[in-house]
Amino acid sequence: MNDRYINHNGNLMPENQLAIPSTNRSLRYGDGIFETMRWMDGDIRFIQYHIERLQTSMELLHLEGSSKFDAYFIREKAAELVRKNKLGTDARIRLNVYRSGAGLYSPETNKANYLLEANPLDHDGYRLNKTGVIIDVYREHKKSINSLSHLKSNNALIYILAGIERKRLGCDDILILNNDGFLCESLSSNIFVWYNKTLYTPALSEGCIAGVMRKVVIEMANEYGIEVVEAQISPEILHEADEMFLTNAIHGIYWVMGYKKKRYFNHLSKKLQEKLSKWQLTSDLNEE
Repeated sequence: MNDRYINHNGNLMPENQLAIPSTNRSLRYGDGIFETMRWMDGDIRFIQYHIERLQTSMELLHLEGSSKFDAYFIREKAAELVRKNKLGTDARIRLNVYRSGAGLYSPETNKANYLLEANPLDHDGYRLNKTGVIIDVYREHKKSINSLSHLKSNNALIYILAGIERKRLGCDDILILNNDGFLCESLSSNIFVWYNKTLYTPALSEGCIAGVMRKVVIEMANEYGIEVVEAQISPEILHEADEMFLTNAIHGIYWVMGYKKKRYFNHLSKKLQEKLSKWQLTSDLNEE
C-alpha cells in the first residue's frame, strides 16, 4: 500500500515523513484550531460555514492570515490531496491551523502554519445509522463555559478523558456536561433532543462547539416548520425525550437508541437525514 500524503504548509509529503520539532506550539501548548470537513461529490459540504468558523476562530486567537483560508484555497488544496491519495468521491478532510515559531506562553510570532489531511470514509453520502447508538453521561469532569468554549481547539483533554470513560462503560458515545451541570455536547457531536413536539439543542452560551452540522440542522428544521429551541437543558430530559440524535460534519445525523433503560424513536432524525444530502445553503446556490 502506498503512503498516504498530507499537505504541510503547501508541501505534499508522505504522512510518515512529517517531522514535528519539539518547539511546535501545537504539540507543546495545543496552540491552534482545526476543522473536520466532508469531501463529497467533488466539493466540501457546507464549506462556507466551515470558512466562517475557521476565520472567526483564527481572529479570536490572533492568528494572522485568516483571509488566506478562503473557500477557493481550501477547495483547491483538498481536491489536490484527494486526487493524490486516490480517495474517490467521499473523504474526511482535516485542516489543522496552528501558531508557528517558538516562545513560551508569549509566542514569538502570530503567523499561522497549517497541516491538511485527507482520509477515506467507509461509505458514500450521508446515511442514517441502521443501529442506534447507546449513550451515557460523563460526570468526572465538566466543560468550562467561556468565550473559547465554542472553538474546535487542539486542546482536547476533556474529550480524551470522556473517551476513556466511554470505553470503560462500553457505550457508543458519551455526553459532556458544562460547569453548571447542563447538557453541552458529546465526544465529537452536537446534541438534539425531540420532546413534546419541539426540537431542543444546547445553546452556544452553554459551552458547546459551534458545529457546522448543528447550524445546518437548525436551518433545515426551520425550513420545514419544526420549532428549534436553543436552550439550557437538564440531563434529566434524557429520561423523558421522545427522540434524540447527534450531529457532526462527517456523519451528518445519527440517531440515539437508548440511555440507561430509556429507548428512543428515530422518526425525525430519519426525515432530516434524508433531506440532508440534497440540502444546499443559500450561499452555495448563489455561487452556481
